[in-house]
Amino acid sequence: MSIAVLRLLFDVGLLVLIWIVQRIVYPSFLHYDATNLIKWHRQYTSRFTFIVMPLMLGQLGISIYQLIMEINLYTVWSLIIILLIWLSTFLQFVPIHAKISNGNVTQKMLDSLIKKNWIRTFLWTALFLYSMFVTAL
Repeated sequence: MSIAVLRLLFDVGLLVLIWIVQRIVYPSFLHYDATNLIKWHRQYTSRFTFIVMPLMLGQLGISIYQLIMEINLYTVWSLIIILLIWLSTFLQFVPIHAKISNGNVTQKMLDSLIKKNWIRTFLWTALFLYSMFVTAL
């Protein structure tokens, strides 16, 4: 299996994952009362981290490897997009999830979580389409 195909597998995995989060998981938070959401959220985040972190680390690692092996428009832009996703994840979403897990839940925060996540959804979608296009060439 080529490194480009392996990279595409990580990209598609994260694409599917972010769309599930955006269209199903985060909107479902609006249907819990605060007590049940906090309880569920603590389980959800630990379980979800076990799935998403290996995918994100794999995508980042392969992207860095591709950049080291060949510097071109695709490898540079891919890494930039991935770094933007990481920044968004750790500067915006990890703090929001920490607040929810610590019992600080508001309707405004949950609405913000859904709205802000469109940025990551767009970035991972664009990255997948870009990788698919480059891999198909």
